[in-house]
Amino acid sequence: MNSKIKNEEADFLFNAVLQLQTVEECYKFFEDLCTVPEIKAMSQRIVVAKMLSDGKVYSEIVKKTGASTATISRVNRSLEYGCDAYPMIFARMKDEGAAE
Repeated sequence: MNSKIKNEEADFLFNAVLQLQTVEECYKFFEDLCTVPEIKAMSQRIVVAKMLSDGKVYSEIVKKTGASTATISRVNRSLEYGCDAYPMIFARMKDEGAAE
């Protein structure tokens, strides 16, 4: 875990996210919380992470998502050296039938 982001405000945010129960609630909450470009950027990064996890190559990811190679590289570093949150989430989504 990155101690640079851990604080009372982040705890409050994450506890608020944990209260969301449906995709529709997520849309409403994140639309209130974030700008459209922020939501699109986060959405793009998680799709890039899933594609990398599935063994897709950069050129295919760029073509499908429009992500820059810099974004893909950053996400790949998170997959390789991060906190293992992406694999955890993808495994849970697969178990629930939500992962493509």
